Parts: sequence; structure tokens; C-alpha cells
Amino acid sequence: MVKLPTQFLVCSFFILLALHSFSVRSQEVEDESEFDYGANSTKGPARWGEIHAEWGACSNGTMQSPIDMSNERVNIVSHLGRLKKSYKPSNATLRNRGHDMMLRWEDEAGAIEINGTEYVLHQCHWHSPSEHTINGRRYDLELHMVHESADGKVAVIGIMYKIGRPDSFLSSLMDHLEAITDITDGERAVGVIDPRHIKFGSRKYYRYIGSLTVPPCTENVVWSIVRKVRTVTREQVRLLRVAVHDDSDTNARPLQSINNRSIQLYRPDDKEEN
Repeated sequence: MVKLPTQFLVCSFFILLALHSFSVRSQEVEDESEFDYGANSTKGPARWGEIHAEWGACSNGTMQSPIDMSNERVNIVSHLGRLKKSYKPSNATLRNRGHDMMLRWEDEAGAIEINGTEYVLHQCHWHSPSEHTINGRRYDLELHMVHESADGKVAVIGIMYKIGRPDSFLSSLMDHLEAITDITDGERAVGVIDPRHIKFGSRKYYRYIGSLTVPPCTENVVWSIVRKVRTVTREQVRLLRVAVHDDSDTNARPLQSINNRSIQLYRPDDKEEN
């Protein structure tokens, strides 16, 4: 058996620690009590970048999210290819982070592949109204599925919803949401949840490079926004807001400057997609 030098082992340990720290910093904060969404608040979106030095990108970043995806800015392409998803069921926990409800998968729940890089699914959460807009229109709800690669890069899939028929995935969580409404900063194990039950409904999606929409507003996030707007009931949207206990009717960050970024809309060449 080969015995590795102590210096090598120590160096390897600190490299792994640094990678882990980068990964943690790149992800969204889980305790959201230090900021809010009030337009005139000292902790509101316009002041996020002043609260902590590591949140500076919220104020001075040049690739911030969310943005408006208007027709005149969008380039229609077919070379991006379909979203390559390989999700699977896994134990999950529902958590009140302070301004949103987060569903966190505790075990391996699969991944997506973008440009040859695998991004593992970690969690999803909801914003109301939607943060992104299409041709200036803001919808009633937006789901974010947050993924991370082995080297700490982040990719998010966004799905927007308008009021209509119930969303089946949210319907499966309603009992858990109702149970957690009485627990401020609560957390509840919800058993095995299959992310494949989150319906996309279309292969078309917008693609651009942006940021997390909550502090630390980390940039170089690969965004894929599903083009099809799905439906959700008013009661489902209401319960997501009530469960949070933050006395706000919104947890949507205002639109950010596009700054000449490229926005692409993937549309398959074949005729099988609506």
C-alpha cells in the first residue's frame, strides 16, 4: 500500500475544502431573514448589495436576473438541443426559508446536462408573481429548479404559471404545505418526491446567462426558461405565500438590465412539438 506524504494529504484537504466553500457561496442563502422585497425597505432589492460585501453582485453585477424576454431581443435557434434531463425519485424536505418555500432533495435526484456538463438537481422553490417576464408580461407564479455542477457552477430551469387548472405537482404537496403554515421557519420531511412529476409541457425554452435572483446574486448562472406557460390555481399560489409568514404579497425580484446579453429561444427542427 502506497503511503502518501502528509503535505500532500493536507494540501488535498484544503483544496477540497475550498471547492466546497465555493460551492456553498455560489448557492442561494437558506436563511432569508436578512433581506426582504420591500421597494422602499433598507433591506429591499435595491439595497441587497450593501448588506454584505459578498452580496455586492446584487448591486454592481452586469449579468443579473431576472430579465424580460421580448421578441425583438430573442434569437430563435435549433442548435441548443433539447434539455437532457435524467431525474429520479429521492427523499425530500420542505423548508420555509423566510421568503419562499423550498423543496430540497436529500439524496441523488438526478441531473440535467448542458454543453457536456452535468448539473445535479438540489432543490426547487417558487416565486410569486413570476420574476421573469415574456414581452413585458408578468405571470402569477414561477418555479426554479436549481442545479449545481461538480465544480460549483449553477444552472436553473424556470417554469412560469398563470391562473387556471391546478398544477399536479403542487397538488401533491398541498397537505405538506398546509401542515407547515403554522411553523415559522419550519421544515418538514415529505418522503420520496419524483422531480419527473414537474411538468414542462414543451421542448421550447429560452436560454441566457444570468444570476441567482436572491442574494448573493452569483453570476454566470445558466438559465433555461420553459417557453410554455403552465397553469396553477389561485389557492395554490395563495398557500405558497401564506406558508411563508413574511407578511409580503410578493417574493419577486424586479427586472434587471439586460446589458446586451444574448437571449436564445430553442425551437426544435421537427414538427412534433407545439
